Amino acid sequence: MTQHRPSLRTKRLQLRWLSIDDAELLLSIWNDPAFVRHVGDRGIRTKDDAVQAFSDGPLKLYSEYGYGPYRVSLLENDEAIGICGLFRRDNLDDPDVGFALLPEYCGKGYASEAAMAVVEHAKHGLGLPRLTAIVSPGNAASIGLIEKLGLKFERMIRMPGDSEDISLYGIDW
Repeated sequence: MTQHRPSLRTKRLQLRWLSIDDAELLLSIWNDPAFVRHVGDRGIRTKDDAVQAFSDGPLKLYSEYGYGPYRVSLLENDEAIGICGLFRRDNLDDPDVGFALLPEYCGKGYASEAAMAVVEHAKHGLGLPRLTAIVSPGNAASIGLIEKLGLKFERMIRMPGDSEDISLYGIDW
């Protein structure tokens, strides 16, 4: 796939594809206690681990599908505040939208703003006919955002290697 490195812009945010330079951001997100509690412990503890995970995850998504997670930064100063984008899981038929912000930026509407831009891009820019989201049933804030994006609860599923079920949401256009 062609890698034209799309970027999105909202009223307050700039979203661009992640790069190897974002390893520290990824390391911070993957080790944030809220991320570990709601998403899982990725076992990524060093910058080298984050670089390898970037190569195995986002870089592969960009190459194979032409989409993946974006680095989310404040428009005013380019300060990185989190990630938001599209993911592709082996056990799901459709791409899923995901988001994670550094703790100090939660509760300010940034995740909603970024996720809305990603969903619009998925629908209109990429022409995807369907989008999903997966979420821990106890993660009320993320469920609220997923529902605000228009996705509806479909069923409980179990991801490979997990011991607990999670909620699958979806939307068809």
